[in-house]
Amino acid sequence: MSSKILFLFTISVSIFTLFLPTNSDIVSDRATLLSIRSALRGRSLLWNITSPTCSWPGVICSPDKSSVLELHLPGMGLLGQIPPGLFSNLTKLNFLSLRYNALSGVIPADLFTSLHDLRNLYLQNNLFSGPIPDSIFSLTNLVRLNLAHNNFSGSIPESFNNLTSLGTLYLQGNGFSGQIPDLNLPGMVQFNVSNNQLNGSIPSKLAGQPKDAFLGTSLCGKPLDSCDGSSSSSSSIGEGKKKKLSGGAIAGIVIGCVVGLLLLLCLLFFCCRKRGKKETRSADVGAVSKQVEVEMPEERGVESNGGKDGFLGSAIAAIGVGGGNKDKGKAEAVVNDGKSLVFFGKMAKNFNLDDLLKASAEVLGKGTFGTAYKAALESGITLVVKRLRDVTVPEKEFREKIEDVGKMNHENLVPLRAYYYSRDEKLLVYDYISMGSLSALLHGEKNNFFFLSFFFMSLYCCYAVP
Repeated sequence: MSSKILFLFTISVSIFTLFLPTNSDIVSDRATLLSIRSALRGRSLLWNITSPTCSWPGVICSPDKSSVLELHLPGMGLLGQIPPGLFSNLTKLNFLSLRYNALSGVIPADLFTSLHDLRNLYLQNNLFSGPIPDSIFSLTNLVRLNLAHNNFSGSIPESFNNLTSLGTLYLQGNGFSGQIPDLNLPGMVQFNVSNNQLNGSIPSKLAGQPKDAFLGTSLCGKPLDSCDGSSSSSSSIGEGKKKKLSGGAIAGIVIGCVVGLLLLLCLLFFCCRKRGKKETRSADVGAVSKQVEVEMPEERGVESNGGKDGFLGSAIAAIGVGGGNKDKGKAEAVVNDGKSLVFFGKMAKNFNLDDLLKASAEVLGKGTFGTAYKAALESGITLVVKRLRDVTVPEKEFREKIEDVGKMNHENLVPLRAYYYSRDEKLLVYDYISMGSLSALLHGEKNNFFFLSFFFMSLYCCYAVP
C-alpha cells in the first residue's frame, strides 16, 4: 500500500514539474543586467535585487516574463567604456536606449553580434569615438539608428546597405570624413549627416532629403548648391573683395541707408495705426461672429517602443488620470479618450502622447500661463511642449479657443501642431525653433545686434498681429 502511494506521489510531482515555466532565460538576462550596472559607473541604477527583474525601472519584459525585450536607460548619468560582450546574453532584445549619458571610448566590434532581434538603437548624445562597430551592420531587423552628437570618426561605411529595413539614420554632429556612399535604402524616411567633415557630391538617392540634413559639411549637389556653381561663385566673391569702393559710392550708400531708415520708420508708424484700427473693428465683430468648424483628420497610430522613463513623463504624470471628452463636434472624432493628442490640419502625425511622456525634456522658460519644455523624442524629433497652469475655463470653451489658435497661419507665427486636454493637464505642442526667442534677442546683450535690426524686428512684430 505504501509503495503504491509513493508511486502516485512521484507521478504527481513529475506532472507538476512538467508544467512549471522555465526561467532560465530571465535568470540569464538578470545576470546580464547586473553586469551592466557594475560595468558602467555613474549614478547607481535603481534596481532592487530583491524585486523581480521585470519590475526594474527601464526594463520591459515579454508578456510571459521569460526574457527582457526592451532596455531604456536615457539620461542616467552612466560613465565609462562599454566592455566587450556586455549585451551578448540579451538575445531577445529589440529596443536599446543609452542616449544622453557620458559613455565614452570605442564601441567593441562584437557588442551587438547576438542581438538579432534589435529594431531600435539610440546612442545619441554620448562621447563614443572611433569607427562605427561592424556588429551594427549585422542587425538586419534594425529600423531606427541614432548615433548623433558623439565623436565617431572615419568614413561612413557602405555596409549600411545591409540594413534593408532601416527607416531612420541620424549621424549628425560627429567627425565622419570622406564621401557619402551610394546608399540603397528604399525605406529611409529620416536621414541626417550635418556637421561632419564630409565632402564630395551627395548621392542622387539622397537628393530628396531636406537641406538641413547636409548643412555644416563640404558636400555639394542637390539639395545643396551645384558642385559646378560653388567654385565659380566663390571665385567671383574673391574678385569682388579686391575692388575698392570710390568716395561717391560710399556717399551714395550712406544716403541710401538714411533714406531707407526714414522709410522704415514711416512704414512702422503706418502699420501700427492700421493695427489699432483692426483691433477696434475686431472687438465689434467678435461679439457676434461664430466659430468656423475645422475638419480634422483622424489620428494615425505611431509605433510605440516605450518605457516610462522620460523626464517629461515624470513632470506631467498626472495625464495618466485625465478625463475623457464629453462634448460634441469636430474634435470628438479625434479624441476618443482622455489620453490622445488633437492634431491640426495637415500637420504630420509622427508622434503620440506616449512618445511625449517618455521624452527627455529641459525647461525653456516660464511664463504667466505655464512652463515651456524642450522635448527630445526617441525618434529624434524635437518639440516644444507648453504646460498650461491655472487655466480653469470649461472644456468646450478651451477647445474652441485652442482651435482658433490652431487655424492661425502666418509666416511670423510658429503653428500649433497639437494639443491635449484633461481635467488635470492642458498641453500645447509646437515645433522646436533653434534660433532662440524674440525675448532673448530684444533683452539680451546690447552689442549682439545693431540699431537697424530693432526696426526690422518691430516691423515683423507689427505684421504678426492679425
